[in-house]
Amino acid sequence: NPEKPQAIFLFVGPTGVGKTTTIAKLASEYKINHNKKVALITADVYRIAAVEQLNTYASILDVPVNVIYSPSEIVDNVKDLSAYDIIMVDTAGRSHKNVEQRNELFEIVNNVKNAELDIDIDVFLVLSVTTKYRDLMNIANAYKELEGYKLLFTKIDETGTIGNIMNMRCYTGAPLSYITSGQNVPDDIELADVQKLAKMLLGGE
Repeated sequence: NPEKPQAIFLFVGPTGVGKTTTIAKLASEYKINHNKKVALITADVYRIAAVEQLNTYASILDVPVNVIYSPSEIVDNVKDLSAYDIIMVDTAGRSHKNVEQRNELFEIVNNVKNAELDIDIDVFLVLSVTTKYRDLMNIANAYKELEGYKLLFTKIDETGTIGNIMNMRCYTGAPLSYITSGQNVPDDIELADVQKLAKMLLGGE
């Protein structure tokens, strides 16, 4: 949205789906190909490795990383980064069955939405195509309070069955955003192309 000077992308979803790598890909895409000033925030302090991983990517890309330890810190951090075009927020990948952890995540998102910042807010629910459909439905049910999110699918290179993408698009009503197909940063990520996916589903090229 050209009206708003700044955008914030919040990435949510279960553990192990590749959120941090996906953020690194998008950060490099926006910085290198779109010449945007990008900053990162991580709220994933439960996994020390996640902060280190994001710091490694950030130093390669030469972008700043802020670490927040509680949901109350998110708004001040976003304000501190007002000089940046895009802020990407890595949240903790937790079990969707853990209500306390999930509420912490909702609090981060709601704090941003309720702060009346002059900023575009996009929430991405990151899911792996390799997850069983029933589990994907349970995850989507757990995150349904986060209205207006977009679906982002990872690991399309690890499975021949991509029906889950279309099934979840129908089940949630949420739009598709990006699809990732490997670990390479900044490659292996593209905008979801529904026609291309339909052809793949039907076995065509």
